[in-house]
Amino acid sequence: MLPVPRGRAGAELLKLTFAVRTMAGEPTVSLPELRSLLASGRARLFDVRSREEAAAGTIPGALNIPVSELESALQMEPAAFKALYFAEKPKLEENLIFFCQMGKRGLQATQLAQRLGYKEYGLGLGTMKGPIENGSRKKVR
Repeated sequence: MLPVPRGRAGAELLKLTFAVRTMAGEPTVSLPELRSLLASGRARLFDVRSREEAAAGTIPGALNIPVSELESALQMEPAAFKALYFAEKPKLEENLIFFCQMGKRGLQATQLAQRLGYKEYGLGLGTMKGPIENGSRKKVR
């Protein structure tokens, strides 16, 4: 992962990131909300990074489905999904929370889930480091 620039460059990057995320209208959750949803079983966490990235480390309990496979995975029959991913296929009404390294693939996954008819979805974490460690809050849907 690339280091975040410090000083004015870092501040400008954060402003740009916030502007892009706000314009995208992405639904997101905070770290405390994520913990609560996962602890209560009210959400499913998906790591949409590549298999190689996920193998280097992921959030415990997350199911790795690379964003490049997500559309076909979410359209599979439940038995085929379980055979391939060793997990139950998410239901349309389940809370699905996607994360990646920087946020782009998580946003793609969120938009894809919406197009496929999933009602509850969110971009839980923009990055593997920042929000998961410091609990920063983003817009909540």
